Order: sequence, then structure tokens, then C-alpha cells
Amino acid sequence: MRAARRMWARTMRERFGARDPRSWMLRFHTQTAGCSLTAQQPYNNIVRVAIQALAGILGGTQSLHTDSYDEALALPGDHAVTVALRTQQILAEESGVTNTIDPLGGSYFVEALTDRMERDAQDYIDRIDAMGGVVAAIETGFQQREIADAAYRYQGQYDRKEKTIVGANKYKMNDTVKPELLKIHQDVEERQLARLKELRRTRDTVRVESALEAMREGAEGEQNLIPLMLEAARAYATVGEISTALIPVFGTYREASVI
Repeated sequence: MRAARRMWARTMRERFGARDPRSWMLRFHTQTAGCSLTAQQPYNNIVRVAIQALAGILGGTQSLHTDSYDEALALPGDHAVTVALRTQQILAEESGVTNTIDPLGGSYFVEALTDRMERDAQDYIDRIDAMGGVVAAIETGFQQREIADAAYRYQGQYDRKEKTIVGANKYKMNDTVKPELLKIHQDVEERQLARLKELRRTRDTVRVESALEAMREGAEGEQNLIPLMLEAARAYATVGEISTALIPVFGTYREASVI
């Protein structure tokens, strides 16, 4: 986060010529790492989320979402959601971490990590620029390959126990206690389908089709599609209808296969 703020400010000033200091300010939302949650010993996730939330606060996030401890197993249940909320409240009200703007300011270790992160991130940006930009890099499968390689390295570290995941590959237990999980009943789907059917029956069909056609025409030209999408949404076109209307113009994205 510290590195990103510095990079954003520099890029906005030097690359894009932004003159308003407000545009140099990087504001961001933080969500704790759902990918780090484990199905094994799920209550361990409460500790993980608390540490990650604290890291987000120390990094200067503007808003924060804390994952629930049961999200590796199902959608969050009421108890898990309450624990996630209390985690934020304890950090805000009891820890004292909000009493100063930058509790870690001046830390040599943090500043050294920030410098390294910025240097390595800029190297990636330079490599992507040399490929012709983000879209060109995606078309060659660069980002997908980097993600796949990182996942492979991580899995190898996990399997060799070079990276410890408490409760999963170390300190394991045979009688893992699992929390009560949220169950979505079938009638939820049925009620939603009924609402959708009623919406389509009562909305102005002519207005919907007109808005979708305007959006298609805009996609074929150089128009900003956001206002056209908003108009379609105000006419109660569904997300699926809006997406489908753009397929004849843009096609359907197929991720490049990489090895």
C-alpha cells in the first residue's frame, strides 16, 4: 500500500501529467485475504483475518472488509459475520492503532520493504510497457502465465512444508471441529425467479429495447458506454441482458492457454 501510493502519485504526475494534487492521492479499499483461509481448523481464520486487517490499517487503507472464518467452507453464517465485524470494532476501539496517522512511520524495516516492493512492481510495469501495454500482454498470456507460475511455486512450497499453513500442513488435528454452516434454501431461488418474472412483466419493454439498442450502437462507435449502460439499468434491463447485448460487438472473451 505504501509503495502503491508513491507509484500512483509519481505515475499520475510524470506519465499522465496530472496537475491537480487531489488526483495524486491513491485511495483504496482493503479486503482480507480469502485465499489464505483454510477449511481445516476454520477458527484459526479468525486470527488470520485479525492480523490481515491490522496490516491493512497500518498500511493506511480508507475502508476495510474482514472475511468471515467459515468462508473456506460456505457463504458466511451469522455468527461468523458477527465475529468479522467485531474484529474491526476491536481494532478500531481497543487497539489504539487509529490514534496516530502512521504508527509504523520511520521504521527502517518497513521502509526497506516499501522500497523493494516499489522497485519490483515498477519492473513489472516496465516489462508490460515493453510488450505494448496491458492488453497486448494479456493477449500473449503474460499475466495468466505469471499467475500460474506463482500458484505452482506456492503449491510446491506448501507440499514441501517450506511454507507453513497452521492446521493444514503443520499442527494438524484428526478431529477438526467444523462450525455450523449457512444453508441457502431452495425457496430463495424460487422467490428470486418470481421477482424477475414479475419485473419483466411490468417494466416498459419498449424503453428496455430502446436502451439496449442504443448501447449496442454506442459500442459499435466511439461513445462512452457507461451512461448508456446506466440508462439501460434505469429501464430495468438485467445485467444478463446488458452483457448479452454487447456480445455481437465485442464477442466473448476466451483466456489464452498458457504453459
